[in-house]
Formats: sequence, structure tokens, C-alpha cells
Amino acid sequence: MSIKDEIVRVSHLIYQNKFVSAYDGNISALSETGNIYITRSAICKGELTIDDILEIDFNGNLISGTGKISTENKLHRFVYSKRKDIKAVIHCHPIYSTAFSLVEEFIDNYFPEVFLSIGKVPICKYATPSTDEVTESIKDYLETSYALILQNHGAVTFGSSVIDAYYKMEKLEHAAKTIFIARQLGSPRKLTEQDIQKLKEISETSYGIKIFNQ
Repeated sequence: MSIKDEIVRVSHLIYQNKFVSAYDGNISALSETGNIYITRSAICKGELTIDDILEIDFNGNLISGTGKISTENKLHRFVYSKRKDIKAVIHCHPIYSTAFSLVEEFIDNYFPEVFLSIGKVPICKYATPSTDEVTESIKDYLETSYALILQNHGAVTFGSSVIDAYYKMEKLEHAAKTIFIARQLGSPRKLTEQDIQKLKEISETSYGIKIFNQ
């Protein structure tokens, strides 16, 4: 499957799973030539086709494709410039994760699987979309996270491929929904520092995962 085909597939998935509505959200990936593929502005992600994917350079200039470049391209370009291990970025507005951004509640360390795959999920201070404020708000967390919640805005996940970034978004939203439900039942138990330390100790040997310093 080509990178563009993978973007189309994931675009349909995020719409089907209600991680976005209407024209919301954007997806990007590094192209085969080292540029950036990114979904064009004002397109429903459930209807996106290969023709709706643009290619831009790291200065935000259009290389190929027809349509308006997503206004969030600054965020995507910034991520790639700071994290050489990242090959794809997804920005969505999933309901439960975004709800956490409105009340400034952290999706903290409740689940081993979430900690191992995306680590702690910080809430980045509100920034006006499509401005340099956004890159400023995420810069302190970018080196130690695979998922960020943007205050009053939504969520961003990063991955080694488009589908990897999608699965991280899916895991983030599943965790947020589960925590929300658990809070209706009582006080959810968090992983202890001892629990976290044990996960760090076995992360690379048992799971082949490198854990960021948390």
C-alpha cells in the first residue's frame, strides 16, 4: 500500500469512528522524496481521495496537488523538524479526549498498554489554530510524547507510519472514554510509581519499546 493510499484509508477510519466531524482534522506523512503529504483543507475525511492529498515542502510551499493547504501545516512541519523518528502526524477532535482538554484533566497513567505505547499525555496550553502559538504550545512536550491533547482544540498523535499514528489516536480515545466511564462509577486507580518503574524495566526486553523519561 502506498503512503497516499494509507492516508486515504486512515482518513476514512477517523471519520467512521467519529474522531472528526464535517471538514475537521488533518493527516500528514513524509513522502517518498522527503517532502510532506498532507490532506487538503475543507474536505470531509470520510470522502477523501488520493486527489485530496497535497505535497508540500518543509517551508510550506505547494509541490504538487490541487487545493488549499491545511492551515495546520505549521504544526505538522514543526513535528517533523523536531522528531526524526516520526513519519506521520494525525490531528483530530475525538469526543472524549477533547472533553478532557476542556476541563484540563490529564489522561494519566491508568493503563499499562497506554503507558507503553504513548506514555503520559500532556495537555498543551491553548493556542490559536494555524498560528505559531501552536508550535510554541507543544514544543516542551514534543520530545517525550507520542500523543498530545491541545487545550480547547483536540488531540495530536505521531507515529512511524500513518496507521501507527492512527492506532495511537485510537488508543488515546479508548483510554479517555474508559476513564470517563470509570469516574462515573467511583475513583479510578492509577498505576503507582512502582508499577511504572516495573514497566520501564521490562519495556525494551519484553515489548521492544523504548520508554521516554516521564
